[in-house]
Amino acid sequence: MIKTMPLKNAEQDAFLRYLTTNDLPDILDLQTTVYEALEDKARLATLDEAEFRSILEGEPLMVGIFHQEKLIAFRAFLNPTVDEEGLGSDIGLTKEHAAEIIYSEISNVHPDYRGNHLQTKMGEFMMKQIDTSRFRYILATVAPGNIPSMKDKFALGMHIYKVKAKYGGKLRYIYCNDLAVNDIPSKEQKEVDIKDIGGQAKLIEEGYIGIKMKQSSTDWIIVYQK
Repeated sequence: MIKTMPLKNAEQDAFLRYLTTNDLPDILDLQTTVYEALEDKARLATLDEAEFRSILEGEPLMVGIFHQEKLIAFRAFLNPTVDEEGLGSDIGLTKEHAAEIIYSEISNVHPDYRGNHLQTKMGEFMMKQIDTSRFRYILATVAPGNIPSMKDKFALGMHIYKVKAKYGGKLRYIYCNDLAVNDIPSKEQKEVDIKDIGGQAKLIEEGYIGIKMKQSSTDWIIVYQK
C-alpha cells in the first residue's frame, strides 16, 4: 500500500499501490467490466494480456486502487522503446524526441466507483513519479465525447495538439504535456463546440491548441488558443 484514498459513500478507504503481473487476472476482469458498461464501445481502446504484461514487466508505471481487496481502478503509463503509436510524429515531434516521450496509456474505473476522481488521482500520483531528466513529453489519446477522460487530461496539464483517426479509423484527440514549458502565452482564443470536429481540426492547422473545456447551456465547449 502506497497511499489511502477516501471514497464517497464508503465507510472504508480505498488504497493505491503499484500493480504486478500477479494482478493480471483482476486487471483483465476490470477492463471487461468497464468495456461492457460503455454505451459507445469506440471510446475505449482495450489492451490484450500481452500488452498489459509488457507494461507490468517493465518499469513500475502501472498503479491500481483497491477497495475491500477488490481492484476498482487502474492506470498505466508506458515508456515505449520508440514512439510505437506514432503520437509524437502526429504532433510534429521528430525521431530525436522519441527517447523523451512517455505515454499515458490506459485508465479504467469500475462503474460503481465513478465520481471519486480516481482516474485523475492516479494520474497525479504517476506524474510525480516521472523522471523529468529523461522524459519531456507526456502523450495520450482520448475519444471525442469521452468527457471524464478529456477532463482528466486537461487537469493533468495536457493540451489538444491534434484530432485524427487512430487505431484502425477511430477518431481521437492527441494530447500532450510538454514538461519543459511552464506556461503557454495566449494571443488569441477561440471557442468551438465539442461536436465540431472539422472546426477544431481547422484551428489546429492554424496553430491553435486546445487548452481547456467548459460546459455551455447545451453541450461542452473546447477553448483553443495560440
